[in-house]
Amino acid sequence: MKTRMKQKLEFGWIAAIALAGLVLGATSCSRPKADSKPADVDYYTCTMHPSVKKQNPTDKCPICSMDLTPVKKKSGGASEGGGVEPGASERQSGAASKDAPRSTLPAPDAPYDPNERPSEFNVPVERQQQIGVTYATVEKKPLQLTIRTVGLVAYDKQRHWDYVSRVEGYVKELYVFSRGELVEKDQPLLTIYSPELLTTQNEFIDLLRTGDEACQKAGHAMSESTERLLNSAKQRLRLWNISDQQISEMEKSRKPQEYLVLHSPFRGVVQDIGVDQGRKVSMGDHLVDVADLSRVWVWADFYQEELPLLQKGLDLTITTSSYPGERLKGKIVVIDPFMNDAKRTARVRIDVDNPELKLRPDMYVDVELARNIGEGLVVPLNAVMLTGNRNVAFVGKGGGKLEPRIIELGRKYGDGYEVKSGLTVGERVVSSANFLIDAEAKVQGALKSW
Repeated sequence: MKTRMKQKLEFGWIAAIALAGLVLGATSCSRPKADSKPADVDYYTCTMHPSVKKQNPTDKCPICSMDLTPVKKKSGGASEGGGVEPGASERQSGAASKDAPRSTLPAPDAPYDPNERPSEFNVPVERQQQIGVTYATVEKKPLQLTIRTVGLVAYDKQRHWDYVSRVEGYVKELYVFSRGELVEKDQPLLTIYSPELLTTQNEFIDLLRTGDEACQKAGHAMSESTERLLNSAKQRLRLWNISDQQISEMEKSRKPQEYLVLHSPFRGVVQDIGVDQGRKVSMGDHLVDVADLSRVWVWADFYQEELPLLQKGLDLTITTSSYPGERLKGKIVVIDPFMNDAKRTARVRIDVDNPELKLRPDMYVDVELARNIGEGLVVPLNAVMLTGNRNVAFVGKGGGKLEPRIIELGRKYGDGYEVKSGLTVGERVVSSANFLIDAEAKVQGALKSW
């Protein structure tokens, strides 16, 4: 009895296992394969890493573990030009799969190919509105360039005089006492008593008297040797800062000047005084500096890419915070050919008339250069993808169609670039959301490399 019941129990288990196997077999036969690829899909890629190409729709991106996006075949599918389903570029997977393999290094993008010809691709108009795509029109505009920089005021070295003692002596009297005093031309600055200079003047006067006596006795002009001695004495006096006018007075009066008087060579400002009254001075000692500030120099720095726009004689505008609203005019006189190795700039000397002495040495000023270059095609800055190897703009063709265009740029003018080639007047280019459009272009194969 027990043996028969045991046999019936074993038979029941066998029948249950067989029935379960039939059910599972029928289910597996009726269920489609999870890794089957639709006929209109070319491959699957990652929107963040377009270099990834897989054939299995269940695969994950080996770099970031995101879900892959299908790329339709260009010969078929509802989307023209190999378009992807709307919203494919923003589909993301929040959590990475534990089973998906991770790569330690990202797969490299396609290498740059200078001969690549980008093709059109499609982003539906609704999709463009969702991601905030806007367009700008390529226009022909006047190219006006304005360069602004900072300058430092300096005195004109051609209008500066530094008096240095050329004889040994003593300062008897000062006529100017502090820096900043305004002096007129030929105004006395100081007097020096010098025994050596007094001796030289007496020798000069003795030569004059000797010549006068020779003329009176012989009745003819002084000898050639006496004339040479007189000329040598005059030259020596000139080298000691005695003017021709003072020499003429000695010739008339036949009396030496006890003190050497130094006069201002021009109308200017006292820049420095290096002596005091009664102080002994030796040859080479600094006495007084006078600077004419009616014209000053402004040294301004320009970057190396701005140097081709500079040339001698160009007019510039000088402004300073000390006199708001006032604009002074200057001209470029010198362009320093040597670059500053730290700042990568070159200095430019600008001569500025300063009759009212508003600009003072070591004052900071603002320098502005405005140039009219002519006319040219202009595209907004935001409309250009600067990739390093080339510059790309996305041209709208209407109906959601876009074309990547390789363009050649000129100089930057304000908020736009000059376009040398690649675009024509009236074309519409994407001016916002360029990075999202670029991602769509790479996913759809319209732009393979940077």
